[in-house]
Amino acid sequence: MSKGTASKTLDTVKWLISLAIFTAAVIGNSYFVEVAFLYKVLGVVFLFIIGLAVLATTNFGSNSIKLMRESRTEIRKVVWPSRNETTQTFLIVFGAIILLCLFFWGLEALLSFLTKLVLG
Repeated sequence: MSKGTASKTLDTVKWLISLAIFTAAVIGNSYFVEVAFLYKVLGVVFLFIIGLAVLATTNFGSNSIKLMRESRTEIRKVVWPSRNETTQTFLIVFGAIILLCLFFWGLEALLSFLTKLVLG
């Protein structure tokens, strides 16, 4: 068995283990009705954390974590607009919406008038 095939098989096993853990969390939550709500929630959260930890060791999981880290770095580079720029942009958009509303209202009134004129 080649290294790529073994890695793919191991990833598949890890996915199945995670799926089994998630399933156990959901079924356990509905099965243990008599257990206090707090303990059920803690159990589900604990199992989901374990399932996610197993998924993080897969090829897909490690690439996802890498993507999240890179996204955080990119978000820090974003230059956010100032309050003044945001206000000006809002006013321009709001004004454009008002003008378009008036235009379409007038167009609808004109077409309604023409329709009544033609149909009697």
